[in-house]
Amino acid sequence: MICVALPGLVISTEQGQLTGRGLEGYYRAGRRLLSRCQVRVAGREPLAVQARMTAADRARFVGTLRASPYAGPDPDVVVERIRNADGTERITLHSTAPRPVRFPVEVALGTDLADLGAIASGTAGPELPASVHDSGLRWSCATGTSSVTAAPPPVDALASAGLLRWDVELPPGGSTTVELRVRTDGAGPVRAVDRATTSPLAAARATGDHPGAQALLRTSIEDLQALLLRDPAHPSDMYLAAGAPWRCGLAPAEALAAARMALPLGTRLATGTLRTLARTQLPGPGARSGVIPGPLRDVGPRLPPACTATEATLLFPALLAEARRWGLPEHETEELLPTAERCLTWLRTTVGDGTYLYDPQTDGPARCETQAHAHRAAVLGADLLDACGRPGGVGLRQWAKALRNAFREDFWVEHPGGGRPAAARAPDGRLIAHLGASVVHLLDPGLLGGGELAPGLLDKVRTEQLARLLGGPVMDSGWGLRGLGTKEAEYNPFGHRGGAVRVQETAIAVAGLTAAGYEKEATSLLRGVLAAADVFGHRLPEMYAGEQRTEGSAPLPHPAACRPAATAAAAGVLLLTTLAGIRPDAPVGTVTLRPVRSAPLGEIGLTGLRVAGAPFSVRVSRLGLAMVEEAATGLQLRA
Repeated sequence: MICVALPGLVISTEQGQLTGRGLEGYYRAGRRLLSRCQVRVAGREPLAVQARMTAADRARFVGTLRASPYAGPDPDVVVERIRNADGTERITLHSTAPRPVRFPVEVALGTDLADLGAIASGTAGPELPASVHDSGLRWSCATGTSSVTAAPPPVDALASAGLLRWDVELPPGGSTTVELRVRTDGAGPVRAVDRATTSPLAAARATGDHPGAQALLRTSIEDLQALLLRDPAHPSDMYLAAGAPWRCGLAPAEALAAARMALPLGTRLATGTLRTLARTQLPGPGARSGVIPGPLRDVGPRLPPACTATEATLLFPALLAEARRWGLPEHETEELLPTAERCLTWLRTTVGDGTYLYDPQTDGPARCETQAHAHRAAVLGADLLDACGRPGGVGLRQWAKALRNAFREDFWVEHPGGGRPAAARAPDGRLIAHLGASVVHLLDPGLLGGGELAPGLLDKVRTEQLARLLGGPVMDSGWGLRGLGTKEAEYNPFGHRGGAVRVQETAIAVAGLTAAGYEKEATSLLRGVLAAADVFGHRLPEMYAGEQRTEGSAPLPHPAACRPAATAAAAGVLLLTTLAGIRPDAPVGTVTLRPVRSAPLGEIGLTGLRVAGAPFSVRVSRLGLAMVEEAATGLQLRA
């Protein structure tokens, strides 16, 4: 159970006690401030009866015990623990005994102040000795300090045992509360300001026939808010961490992808993400001039690691162009436009007189998804440059057209069953032909003006064949889209790029298939993810095992998955807003609706979205008809 309010998080088991085993504990900025927090009442541990998440940053644990010598078989003390990622824990004891009860309450504390990476690899050191400090205990080592203070103050603090003790007397029906505060020296609360007043995300809601849809949207937004970080030098700029607990920092490609999927919640997240990454752009001159830096990413056994810097550099102008359509103010567009121009200049310079963008650029292959990202960046970038009166759009469109013509022949693997797109093309022209989920990016062309979608890399016939492949049992697990087809030799249902279901790719497939008119295949994937979300308490992990769904089965968690994860939470937003098919063009004051006609979830209403800087609400009936219920003044519905 992971409670997140970055830079703080707390990891617990369903027993409620923090025992110091595994990853349990309170963390701040990747360091474990408290690993052990064990409560004993009258010398005994409460029996755990319930544990549940109450919000993205809070968990509630309830235990019971018998404390009165006059009690029968029923428990007479209830122990409730509210654990918060901001570093607080409230322990409330409530008596149901018919007579006053008196008992000691002890809290045993400890920590190793270890780094999360050391804990995960099993190299964390032993617990550190404690000292009594300010109504609590304190620990210190060469890498930092940590303290726990208690209110009310304990009657006894034993540093050698890491123990705080209170004497409690409760009347019949009485309650008392102890609050623990976990801090590192000099650090205040993780959230000094109410998140509701500072979040760049709209508090959208879903209503309608499918209760899972309502819970998924609510939880997705809560998880996105929990993963928000601020640029320390520019506190007004917020962006998303990749996920907890493993990746609590900025991952440029994933932050941009998540901000793009979350555009229906407003453009402020996109603005903060773009501004933050614009400050990291590499200056010129040189071959890397204009690149948004990013690490390498393992993509499975058949291909070398991919460069996320390439993906981020191509996503930057695409996100800026689409955010402008959703309502990004013109002055913010102008501010970020030079960075986007440098990204597009890098693209054209790197491709040169060739057709394909290789990744990594030195000796890597031409990847299918890289061509999709590059094509979208060129088409949307050209549209952006033209709209802002900047040169360069003609050249980008010419190259994008040449790429389309060449890609449809050079990347297609002919087969008696209809063929399929290749995963990559080696520099010598050899096709790497396995079927993987990376091909879904071919279905994600991007949004242009007037509610139109950009042209894709595949023609209609090849798009139909791809839809058939994605909707078949080789790729559709029943819980979502597998990362690799089951007929491939390297298929592994737990392979993070070799067979596991990745929620982001499934959401892109649903949106792309829907836009292309293949609602049957899209609906199957959508229902699969919603069924998985029910099992995961509507907090979708970034990935889970791609085993085939059968009657009575459940999706298997992936042990290395972040949960919550930025792309998975944003994918929840994309999945549900796809049902309404919202395509805005804020600069000209129009919005187009292309709802899913089959209404796979029955009636659904989406309220509190943001289009053109104002609230936007839409309802799709059981007949697949969409109606705008709230919109910005002057926003016209386009047929």
